[in-house]
Amino acid sequence: MNKTNVEDIVDPVPKSNATRFLAAFNNIDYAIKTRYNFNRSMGFSEAVRKAVAFNYTVRKYEDDLIGYGRLRNAIVHDNNDFIIAEPHDDVVDKIEKIEKLLTTPPRALDVVARRDVLSVDANVSMREVICTIASSGYSNLPVLRRGEIIGVANGQKIIDAFGKYLLSGGKSDTFLNSIKIEDMLSKIENSAYYAFANKDITVEQALDMFHKNSKLLAILVTPNGGAKEKALGIMTAADVMKMNRILENY
Repeated sequence: MNKTNVEDIVDPVPKSNATRFLAAFNNIDYAIKTRYNFNRSMGFSEAVRKAVAFNYTVRKYEDDLIGYGRLRNAIVHDNNDFIIAEPHDDVVDKIEKIEKLLTTPPRALDVVARRDVLSVDANVSMREVICTIASSGYSNLPVLRRGEIIGVANGQKIIDAFGKYLLSGGKSDTFLNSIKIEDMLSKIENSAYYAFANKDITVEQALDMFHKNSKLLAILVTPNGGAKEKALGIMTAADVMKMNRILENY
């Protein structure tokens, strides 16, 4: 007689839609309030509205979540979780998707950040930087000075700087051969165009950073989010659409 393992036993009674809905709802409620240190007695709708300022997923699904708060009150009786109604399949599937996004969001380093981070030294000429961008196909290159990231060489900004230099009467050979990338970075408000994040940044958090700073061109991922650490990955504004697709299909 074959021996039956405990892990082989499947619960023959599937969970009802209401049970699944309430489990997802409670997990979302807990995740939002604990992540942002909201009072546990705060109402669900109020917590959602407050979290909109911090969380891309909550902001995207704000109306759905507010509606789920009302639905939760409609399918249970008083505070005893006595179920008096069953939500539709589509509703359950969607709230479970939102729950997954909020409780186990994908790490950007795993699914979207480019790990082969190509960089240039601060004292190289503009000619070398432009050639590196052209040959690599990467339009955002971290610039290093003695191992520390001091900025990002962006192809479009280099073209703009080159054009302004020529319009002011400068010679192209001088720009290409005598000006270093560090010199160009010192002439623009470079810090607004890139940001650092630690290795655990999620896709949702990266999207939120791009959403809040329209000037942001690149996010550099380092072990602890510091400029003096080795870059583990890079995300650019061109990755925003890919991030949205990842979250949509997660």
